Amino acid sequence: MRLSQFHLHTSRETPADAEIVSHQLMLRTGMIRKHAAGIYTWTPLGLRVLRKVEQVVREEMTRAGAIELLMPSVQPRELWDETGRWQKFGGQLLKLRDRKDAEYCYGPTHEEVITDFARSELRSYKQLPLNFFQIQTKFRDEIRPRFGVMRAREFLMKDAYSFHLTADCLATTYQAMYDAYSRIFSRLGLRFRAVQADTGAIGGSASHEFHVLADSGEDAIAFSDASDYAANIEMAEAVAPEHARAEPAQTMQPVATPTQKTCEEVAALLGIELARTVKSVAVVGEQGFVLVLVRGDHNVNEIKLAKLPGLAEYRLASEAEIVEHLGCEPGFLGPIASAKPIQVIADRSVAAMADFVVGANRSGYHLSGVNWGRDLPEPTLVADVRNVVVGDRAADGSGYIRIARGIEVGHVFQLGQKYAEAMQATVLDENGKACVMHMGCYGIGVSRIVAACIEQNSDAAGICWPEPMAPWRVAVCIINPKSNPDVVTQANALYDELKALGIEAVLDDRGLRPGPMLSDIELIGIPHRVVVSERGMAAGTFEYRARNNEASEALNKTELLARMGFSERS
Repeated sequence: MRLSQFHLHTSRETPADAEIVSHQLMLRTGMIRKHAAGIYTWTPLGLRVLRKVEQVVREEMTRAGAIELLMPSVQPRELWDETGRWQKFGGQLLKLRDRKDAEYCYGPTHEEVITDFARSELRSYKQLPLNFFQIQTKFRDEIRPRFGVMRAREFLMKDAYSFHLTADCLATTYQAMYDAYSRIFSRLGLRFRAVQADTGAIGGSASHEFHVLADSGEDAIAFSDASDYAANIEMAEAVAPEHARAEPAQTMQPVATPTQKTCEEVAALLGIELARTVKSVAVVGEQGFVLVLVRGDHNVNEIKLAKLPGLAEYRLASEAEIVEHLGCEPGFLGPIASAKPIQVIADRSVAAMADFVVGANRSGYHLSGVNWGRDLPEPTLVADVRNVVVGDRAADGSGYIRIARGIEVGHVFQLGQKYAEAMQATVLDENGKACVMHMGCYGIGVSRIVAACIEQNSDAAGICWPEPMAPWRVAVCIINPKSNPDVVTQANALYDELKALGIEAVLDDRGLRPGPMLSDIELIGIPHRVVVSERGMAAGTFEYRARNNEASEALNKTELLARMGFSERS
């Protein structure tokens, strides 16, 4: 490709409305152009990168045995009514009406459509297992689209769906997809982690997320410093303390805390560690009022809490409900001397505490020296209801928890029979009996990978693409082409030779001054840059620089081709 015949429109200015590096650089390099909130055109430069990602995804899905199809982006309401998601999916579902007043949605996902396809096409267990995939544009009406294509409303996604007669067969394909995803992100040159994850609104029995590691990531990932254990914060298990509960050493007594309502304020007033205080969170579940206790330096994990019996649809208690059950305003709450009998759920770490400080259910007071069994009944339930923190023991027993930031780019689910059962997707087994199929679901954010890669691979000068994702592998730059025709001739010869060797090269023949030209090549992130100049010709060398190196080198053609993995042809 010759840049004189390509559309490249870069900018030196950082757009004011771009909050994160990937959004800034995708606009500065001209990879995307905004039309409306969360809706973008991918320019020729951006599309080259997007297609690189798409190709790797397609190759690895096919290698793993998945079969490509293409489903409609506009889906009839009737299918979504069968699964109950027409209402449950929420405001992200963009709903449409046609001229006949029939209702449709612009597909945010395709579980309903693929299940409808499968129940029409599949009749016998002999046809299973099958795994279908597509790469297609999706639309989710985000309340606040932001960060460019990282959280756009319209995006390119690979989604795959597998069908099985048994759960064991599903588990086998699930592992094959897990392995395929690992190959995809490895081939793309990304640093990533696969983590145990919550199944969320999609549902199912098991899931893993794949995260590109980046300091700007929205998600927190907990991982062991001594094993492969990793999980997102919502799923990472906070194991019980290794030590048994100590015997009481203090007498319970009230302490005045006239204005201190938080654990941090109480700990500071009393001159104690925050870990010696207990935080009380009042919620209302199916069985009524519940007091949830976590250590003062910990936070309640909402997803873990919602998985406990009777708390699937819990909400925070109102101030009136708190006063009714505990006889006190918020800020001084505790599990002692409540106005009404209440259920108390204690985190594992709280259940192991002794001589702790907790609210007295009396305005302006807390209680110190509190102990289970002596001063208050044992908790109704002891469970893992908190977020893990750095230094916790890993759930697999190997090492301790560390926390990193990640950007979710892929997710695999064992859906089980949720959708197949709702839509009566069955096949006949070997005995002629109708059996509901088991399903798996496997998604990759193709367009999101591009932004995530930039977050992980950029510097002050611009993007630093891994070679598999770069729009071109090598840029051949011509210095002062008008002053010496031989420079142009040599640059063209090198460009042609690189192409003949199968090296994806671009020739910068735009005639720009050296400064702007080289800045553009750095900005758009080409991994290798070769400068052809009069001075280099006189010395018999080319000026070579790798994008991730600060210094340039003078190399002859043999040395230059060796850097590309080739030897000079005779």
